[in-house]
Amino acid sequence: MKPFTVTIDVYDTIEKEVSNGGSSGRVFVPKTWAGKKVRVILLEPLEEE
Repeated sequence: MKPFTVTIDVYDTIEKEVSNGGSSGRVFVPKTWAGKKVRVILLEPLEEE
């Protein structure tokens, strides 16, 4: 996977680590963001298995 550049207009940012959520990953955001569109961006390369 090669990194690429993305330019977007945003209203706020939060940087967090994804936690294990059973069969998926989970990121908690403020309750005020409920019902809003968000975008999750992978900032580190995936480890090759």
